[in-house]
Amino acid sequence: MIREVKKDSAPGIVILLVLLVVMAAAITAIAWSGSTGVFAVVPVAAVVFALSVFLLIGLFTVSPNQGRVLQLFGAYRGTAREPGLRWANPFYTKRAISLRIRNFETAKLKVNDKRGNPVEIASVVVWRVVDTAEAAFQVDNYENYVHVQSEAALRNLATGYPYDAHKEGEVALSSHTAEISAKLKTEIQDRLEKAGVEVIETRVSHLAYSPEIAAAMLRRQQAAAVVAARQTIVEGAVGMVENALDMLAAKKVIDLDEERKATMVSNLLVVLCSEQNTQPVVNTGSLYR
Repeated sequence: MIREVKKDSAPGIVILLVLLVVMAAAITAIAWSGSTGVFAVVPVAAVVFALSVFLLIGLFTVSPNQGRVLQLFGAYRGTAREPGLRWANPFYTKRAISLRIRNFETAKLKVNDKRGNPVEIASVVVWRVVDTAEAAFQVDNYENYVHVQSEAALRNLATGYPYDAHKEGEVALSSHTAEISAKLKTEIQDRLEKAGVEVIETRVSHLAYSPEIAAAMLRRQQAAAVVAARQTIVEGAVGMVENALDMLAAKKVIDLDEERKATMVSNLLVVLCSEQNTQPVVNTGSLYR
């Protein structure tokens, strides 16, 4: 594994001024030799001028949050991170790698969830390069590597969880966004660590059933919601009937036998659980006639 090594480079402004002075002095010497006829200094001045021009090739700029990977004939020599105009060996190749925070949204992937239902899912990944040497030499194209591996991690994650939670405590894609995002971040980071990339944040940006089953799943969700609502209504109605019987018995308003209690419970449950407004029926006779 190639790890990043900090490379100290010379201040470019100082080198630039020195080289400009040397070049001016060489030009002056050549002009002076032409006027005086002393041509012995011309070859020396020409060599000095050419060498100064060659050394100018070593100047390069480093922007804030940017690194320059320096190589000498293919060998890695270090990374210059200090911003500004810098100077290094003119034979160095200087590859710029951005250290800024970047983000992208994956394509909408069509995958099967844990229960085999086809779903569409996409995510936003926020990332940055933290090791320029690994990004430059461990993978061929680190930006493409980040995109491909992020989509692969998202696809693998979606197949391990159901879209909806049908059991209490079950982690699902639609209801446990924080847990899913944390798991996705860990899985992407494991894949991108070898490329010198740090994953800062991941979020699921799109989640839906595939169009071919969306209508059926909507009806299923509506049915589940109706069942849950009716269960809540029945539980509340039973509690109200129980309280009513207890209060009647405690205050001794009326003495009910088991058959009258059953009739009263039935009537109250019909009133409390019915979706339509109930119509009262007045019984003027006896219950036993």
